[in-house]
Amino acid sequence: MENVKKLMMLAVAVRDMPRAKAFYSDKLGLKVTTDYRQDDAHWWVALNLPEGGVTITLSTFHENVKPGAMKLWFATSDISVAHTELGDKGIKVSEVADDLHGPGSKVKWFNFRILMVINHT
Repeated sequence: MENVKKLMMLAVAVRDMPRAKAFYSDKLGLKVTTDYRQDDAHWWVALNLPEGGVTITLSTFHENVKPGAMKLWFATSDISVAHTELGDKGIKVSEVADDLHGPGSKVKWFNFRILMVINHT
């Protein structure tokens, strides 16, 4: 994608937030920048390396995603162009939505899925 500006976030589905948070912060030395807990089933923690870079987000809320699975979040200067570009290349994309932070959010997003199969011979 020509207009993708950066890898913004790596989201990791976790089952045991206290354990995962301790591993990333205490063992790896990442800084907790956000710790939002609605309840045990809806808890996310954002962490960054001491010198910045990609945010790693741990989340207990992951519909249809197994713990340990990861998602990449990219930032783009024009979501409509990125959406069209990927669709034109035969990549299955969802509709563009604006409900990431609740209905009417100004943050727009869409999903696409890449399935990679590696055959080791």
